[in-house]
Amino acid sequence: MSEELSDEKFWGKKIKEHMVTFIIVLIAGACIIAGLLIVLFWVIESSPIGNYGDALIGDWSLDWIVGFLWITIGWELLFVGIPTLLFFGVGGYIWWKRLPEEEKAEFKARDKKKNRAKKTGGSGGGGIVIFIAYLIYMGVQGYYYVPFSSMPYSFWVYSWFLTIMWIAIVIGIPACVILIIVYFTVWRKKSE
Repeated sequence: MSEELSDEKFWGKKIKEHMVTFIIVLIAGACIIAGLLIVLFWVIESSPIGNYGDALIGDWSLDWIVGFLWITIGWELLFVGIPTLLFFGVGGYIWWKRLPEEEKAEFKARDKKKNRAKKTGGSGGGGIVIFIAYLIYMGVQGYYYVPFSSMPYSFWVYSWFLTIMWIAIVIGIPACVILIIVYFTVWRKKSE
């Protein structure tokens, strides 16, 4: 029966059947968002990085940004991430164990039918790679600890473009060499 239903109808039916569980998940989601914001505001006000929330943007450096990100991620994981994983892990396990076998089979059949190779449209982590390369480039140049206000903004933007240029060189040269080798060893022989 679940194969004939569209996704919207299927999930609408399941939400109606498991309304209490759905409401608990919604309340937990709201609590998680509130917890994330509370911990973020707490880190901003209590962290020596950023002078307890009083530093100006120009006082920040790349070192402060990286340190603040690590501190924020650590506290968010400790106070929100781990409890969330425990809540949904244990709660999901208990909910799944209480489901009737026919409903479990219905979920499993629907899951197998779905196309797993579907692209969701994420960034693929390219932004993180570029940011790490920018940190490395600025560290090599000696500007990792320099406050932003000590240099004009054009310096920071041009450094970003130079980082992208170096990424293109480091990735592009080996890619060109590999393509030339593949062309002469494989593609050219196939066309002859």
